[in-house]
Amino acid sequence: MAVLRLGLRGLRNPAYWQRWSERFGYAPVMEQAGCIWLHAVSVGETRAAVPLVRALMQHYPGRRILITTMTPTGSDQVRELFGKQVEHCYVPYDLPTAVWRFLNRTRPALAIIMETELWPNLFHQCHKRGIPLILANVRMSEKSAHGYRRFAGLTRATLANVSRVGAQAEGDAERLRALGATQVEVTGSIKFEMDVPADLAAKAAALRSGFGERPVWVAASTRVGEEEQVLDAFARLRERIPRLLLVLVPRHPERFDSVAKLCHQRGFPIERRSERKDGVAPDTAILLGDTMGEMLLFHAAADVAYIGGSLVPLGGQNLLEAAAVGTPVVFGPHMFNFSDISRMALERGAGRQVQDAAELTNAVTDYLENPSARRAAGEAGQRMVAENRGALVKTLTLVRQLLTS
Repeated sequence: MAVLRLGLRGLRNPAYWQRWSERFGYAPVMEQAGCIWLHAVSVGETRAAVPLVRALMQHYPGRRILITTMTPTGSDQVRELFGKQVEHCYVPYDLPTAVWRFLNRTRPALAIIMETELWPNLFHQCHKRGIPLILANVRMSEKSAHGYRRFAGLTRATLANVSRVGAQAEGDAERLRALGATQVEVTGSIKFEMDVPADLAAKAAALRSGFGERPVWVAASTRVGEEEQVLDAFARLRERIPRLLLVLVPRHPERFDSVAKLCHQRGFPIERRSERKDGVAPDTAILLGDTMGEMLLFHAAADVAYIGGSLVPLGGQNLLEAAAVGTPVVFGPHMFNFSDISRMALERGAGRQVQDAAELTNAVTDYLENPSARRAAGEAGQRMVAENRGALVKTLTLVRQLLTS
């Protein structure tokens, strides 16, 4: 089944057809035992883990860092962010022989699993070998908890192998304890610890100058069935604001071509970021963000941001990158994967929630036509991020409890 799944996923993204051996535990052999192993499923989790990885490098310079991912895009992100500073491979499937082989070849001193990834065989093997395991930056929605309760015995046994749990919020912690987790602490979200480069403002200004004197709306991490709604809103917006530029960034790289085709079918002049690094032509309506690692730059160069995965029932995406650079956010009704953060953004006045494409049109229009409201929302978002830092220090405390330098 695992091979069949890889083969089918490779039809959409051929990168899944590469490095199969790593999926079955044939990780690169670590020269020294005692690495710190951190797992981040894909791009979002990898980017969220950046401050933690940097801190681990600083506090434990004698230990190699191994980062595993599940997806090729996550793999690309690790290499782009860290190059050869870290080791990297795919995490093995949760099969006893694959896990046994992976741990034999990597010999970690500590395992850190980002967010909610529960693997019975992997956790059992770590416990059996005396490898302490931390679940970090964990969110546990009621929907996810309900799913785990269907396998209550297995879930409880799996969580019994976890040494420490760092939950994002008290609600997450309560649900984890109810499922059987012990040693649970509320550490907050590491996502608030994002590193905004000192030169980002200058880079954003340079990008913005290449757009000309035009208002800019970024639609970030959009998903299947969502681009149509975004383009419906964009068509209405262009009737009122003809020179508006949309920076459209699909969530998954394998969809770049299909989304570009959709834009052409709707009659919008489009350019691709990968082919045009110096701005856009005056008559271009949409810049397709088909590159990796530039989302923070796009947010910093925009007047308002729409957060994808939220007009369709997929749970939304992280809005904190936009908030951190002072860009107001708009998101749909489906933000259950980021419920605490999205609720906080609404309470702080950092953004607005909409129900459909028509309300999306109105919200974006309001921000674009009201500079004072736009500025107030952007400043509220920046304050929200600044005031909620601290998760990194608390997570490092968990590490120190289990690992000597």
